[in-house]
Amino acid sequence: MKQDVRILLLGEPKVGKTSLIMSLVGEEFPEEVPPRAEEITIPADVTPEKVPTHIVDYSEKEQSDEVLRDEIIKANVVCVVYDVTNEDTIDKIRTKWIPLVNGDAEKGNKVPIILVGNKSDLRCGSSMETILPIMNQFSEIETCVECSAKNLKNISELFYYAQKAVLHPTAPLYDPEDKQLKPLCVRALSRIFYISDQDNDRILSDAELNSFQKSCFGNPLAPQALEDVKTVVWKNTSDGVQDNGLTLNGFLFLNTLFIQRGRHETTWTILRKFGYDDNLELTDDYLYPDLRVPVGCTTELNHLGHQFLQRLFDKYDEDKDSALSQTELRNLFCVCPYMPWGAEVYMTVPTTDEGYISNHGYRCQWTLSAYLDIHRCLEHLGYLGYPILTEQESQTAAITVTREKEVDLEKGQTQRSVFLCKVIGPRGTGKTAFLQAFVGRNVVNKGNSSSAFSPYAINTVQVSNQEKYLILNEVDVEVEFLKASDASCDVACLMYDTSDPHSFDYCASIYKQHYMESNIPCVLVASKVDLPEVKQFHGMTPAEFCYKHRLPPPLPFSSLLLDSTSKNIATRLAWAAMYPHLNGSDMSNTSFWLRVALGSAVVAVLGFAIYRAVARLK
Repeated sequence: MKQDVRILLLGEPKVGKTSLIMSLVGEEFPEEVPPRAEEITIPADVTPEKVPTHIVDYSEKEQSDEVLRDEIIKANVVCVVYDVTNEDTIDKIRTKWIPLVNGDAEKGNKVPIILVGNKSDLRCGSSMETILPIMNQFSEIETCVECSAKNLKNISELFYYAQKAVLHPTAPLYDPEDKQLKPLCVRALSRIFYISDQDNDRILSDAELNSFQKSCFGNPLAPQALEDVKTVVWKNTSDGVQDNGLTLNGFLFLNTLFIQRGRHETTWTILRKFGYDDNLELTDDYLYPDLRVPVGCTTELNHLGHQFLQRLFDKYDEDKDSALSQTELRNLFCVCPYMPWGAEVYMTVPTTDEGYISNHGYRCQWTLSAYLDIHRCLEHLGYLGYPILTEQESQTAAITVTREKEVDLEKGQTQRSVFLCKVIGPRGTGKTAFLQAFVGRNVVNKGNSSSAFSPYAINTVQVSNQEKYLILNEVDVEVEFLKASDASCDVACLMYDTSDPHSFDYCASIYKQHYMESNIPCVLVASKVDLPEVKQFHGMTPAEFCYKHRLPPPLPFSSLLLDSTSKNIATRLAWAAMYPHLNGSDMSNTSFWLRVALGSAVVAVLGFAIYRAVARLK
């Protein structure tokens, strides 16, 4: 909504423009009227809409055409004043003043106009019969007010309608020529309907209508008023009321009726409550509320955010199978102008056997969004109506900003629930297979019909009986190059190929370059252990390297034995991220890792020994 309103009064000489302004300000008819009134500013606290209003007079004798053009450009609304007793001043509305104001303006960009018939005290009847054809000809005319500066009739109403034409404009909402809502208005009201339809039955029930009414206007409708509304819709539409509730078409009709009856402010109140500006776009303040994230801090969804998203999941999981099909997912995001999740989401989170996003995968993806790009996450929560449905000031209520990592290191503990692991290694090491194994997929046997690639995988890991989210990020590296920003994380997973003699040398180089002097813990992973192991062309063996640098010994991984390897590695990575202060001390202690993995490492090694024995027998 505009921060102030600028009203310009135009019209033929002697129609009473200056008298109208002075009667409004002095609350009495002036005995002496100057050729032109000075610009007047009415403070916000005395206007109905609580917005400062500037009223500007025009005098043909005192001002040039250039000044007039400048004033028209600055005006938010123009009041064209005519004398109800003078037909010539009425004719000039059509032939002179409206062409002067909007002659070159395109449809939709025209300045709103209020027609003002002054000197009604000098005429018995009304001039409306003459005015109506003009109003029908020019769609930018909002209304016509007949008034009298002499006896103060309708003076306040005149300036109220002028202010209303600016703050609650018709042009963005309604096309008076076609007598229907404009496409952008239909789009906005449709989004509002879908958000308000809390059970996804495509009907606003009495309870949903009252919740909507209370959210927008502060109070629910009385039972009889609710029935009256539905009756009006039912009588005027064929499909506006269904199962005693309001359909989308009924909701759109109701708003059309408000506008046609001059109650634009009702529709505008609804639109602004749901975040829309005068151009029917969601405002930046609504979509991107201010959230300060200091360096070293991260962002996570809190219990309020998870509760809202779970309600949303339940609403759109129509077959109640605890998963969202592609159709259900599209329906969930139908209130967004674009699909927030692309095909890569099916490679990023756990999915069902049918390839649908499970409830768990859905929570994982939102957690990833909040961690990686909080502003985009807030935007999506805004589209979904978080502030309205939860009665919170903004989407930031759904987010927790964690304390700085340095404080966690000092205290030797963390309150974070989301950790980032960078998976680094030469190309061809099996990093992608490792990420897919983490979310329960075998890229060799199961595959994925989607050709999309995601550098991320996210899942939950149990650490000390607590559920933590672990994000694996596959770093796309050149053979001998890694930027410092690529290395930054909570834990690094350095992966080498046991069947490639040059593979470990790269990991050793990355460790020395980026992690040896840092507080970031490292875990080495030996991949492709199902293949024959070869000697690494490095100065020492991987085991010797780990012992020298006080790192835990390399962990074996094979995409052929998912459960016995990837879960063990994920647990160790999560522990390392949660307890970085142990990096270089207990982290290298074998008994520590055995306690962490509860013996799963032993199981994994035995599993590979058996696998190789069977392979040799073949």
